[in-house]
Amino acid sequence: MSESSAAAAEAVAARFEELYGSAPDGVWAAPGRVNLIGEHTDYNDGFVMPFALPHTAVAAVSRRDDGVLRLHSDDIGGRVVELAVDDLAPESDKRWTAYPAGVVWALREAGHAVTGADVHLASSVPAGAGLSSSAALEVVVALALNDLFGLGLRGWQLARLSQRAENVYVGAPVGIMDQTASACCEAGHALFLDTRDLSQRQIPFDLAAEGMRLLVVDTQVKHSHSEGEYGKRREGCEKGAALLGVDALRDVPYEELDAALPRLGDDEEVRRLVRHVVTEDHRVEQVVSLLESGDTRAIGPLLIEGHASLRDDFRVSCPELDLVVDTAVSAGALGARMTGGGFGGSAIVLVEEGDVPAVTKAVEEAFAAAGFTTPRVFEAVPSAGARRVR
Repeated sequence: MSESSAAAAEAVAARFEELYGSAPDGVWAAPGRVNLIGEHTDYNDGFVMPFALPHTAVAAVSRRDDGVLRLHSDDIGGRVVELAVDDLAPESDKRWTAYPAGVVWALREAGHAVTGADVHLASSVPAGAGLSSSAALEVVVALALNDLFGLGLRGWQLARLSQRAENVYVGAPVGIMDQTASACCEAGHALFLDTRDLSQRQIPFDLAAEGMRLLVVDTQVKHSHSEGEYGKRREGCEKGAALLGVDALRDVPYEELDAALPRLGDDEEVRRLVRHVVTEDHRVEQVVSLLESGDTRAIGPLLIEGHASLRDDFRVSCPELDLVVDTAVSAGALGARMTGGGFGGSAIVLVEEGDVPAVTKAVEEAFAAAGFTTPRVFEAVPSAGARRVR
């Protein structure tokens, strides 16, 4: 554990003791994630390739056996929120507390005897930036409760329950990628995940060793997965699968895409959604092949292609994201694309190590010239998934 991680754990533990009057039973951390490639494929049973960030949600937690759940977050402030675990019900809470409370609900609904907890949280994952701050919050609470109540659940199981918490309790129709990345990623690797059967392969991804960097550019444009546009696209994908007679768009072979599109009739929106998902699954497989063969620089054009597909076919980009990609590529980046659900959030930029200052400066100047809020730019280092830190 790094010095900064250790300091964060100590600070969260100390604050817990101030709030609740005793030391926590433990401290856990779960990371946000960057998705290298594979966007809006996870709820189509497709392929994704995220890796964990060093930015984490940290939770100090103690077990309770009296049916009381107490929640507090340094990021939100305010008083401790007290809930009765027996009263937890889907979509009954529109506050930040819905995420950790939803995890308790999901665990109990699955038959696990979680009888309450005291929880204090602090997160360094930027909220609303498309980096899975909510998944980190869910997974860290799930892992803590798994340990404290001796549930014996594995990472992928915690991810499933966390996803159910967000889908049903919070009411956001997210796929399984974010929670699985937070729970299961390994340092120095990207996670090649088949979202249908949850099979995983850890793909070595050490850009620094090859003289490259991957930058995250947070546009500061906030988004929300529970808003209607995300759900509309998911419904459109399901409609496309039904029209093509398959269980999910993952079942449409890339080689048969051109023949499949006319079968969708004159619904141009569904045609675009189907085209993106099928081509994006293919791009994930290409990136895996290139990384495993050691040809990392060759993934750059695939990142650019992926952004064009998200912009033009899936229509989830925005002017700020497009400006990052266009400016970075013009300034010499190997590749760039938006990452996350879209409608704001972040873009990723693959660059040679020596080009980081010039590309960063070009993006910042382009934002200033356009009158946009100054973006936050930082390096994305593939990091460890959820773990106990104290």
